[in-house]
Amino acid sequence: MSRNGEGGFTLLEVLVAFVIAALALGIMFDAAIGGLRATESANRYQEALSLARSHLASIVSAGLAGREVSGDDGHGFHFSVRIRPAGTAKLARGTDADPTQAVPPQATLYAVTVTESWKGDGGDKQIRLDSARLGSGPAKGG
Repeated sequence: MSRNGEGGFTLLEVLVAFVIAALALGIMFDAAIGGLRATESANRYQEALSLARSHLASIVSAGLAGREVSGDDGHGFHFSVRIRPAGTAKLARGTDADPTQAVPPQATLYAVTVTESWKGDGGDKQIRLDSARLGSGPAKGG
């Protein structure tokens, strides 16, 4: 307010208001950019998880035991699948089993690790899924 009783703002008051508004807008802009980065990061993690689950679901038998398979999934994603025997057990014969069979049937548990990696904000990122698959017969490969 001016001293002579007229209403209004002084130039200093207007400048202070503009500075406060500029600071507030800067903080809101920074928060919005941070939100967009977090959303993009979450989308990349979700895509990596989907790709890793797809590789895990594609393992239908233990024929790859002892091997590592890796490759490019596109869009900057790279995968690695490792299958290795975790243990073998002799199965009990059922009542209808052939008694002349010399060797009892076996089953092998295979440890499966699927890793999906990509470049993200702050460096290399990766997601890893560990699972197990049961295969018939003794372990093949390393």
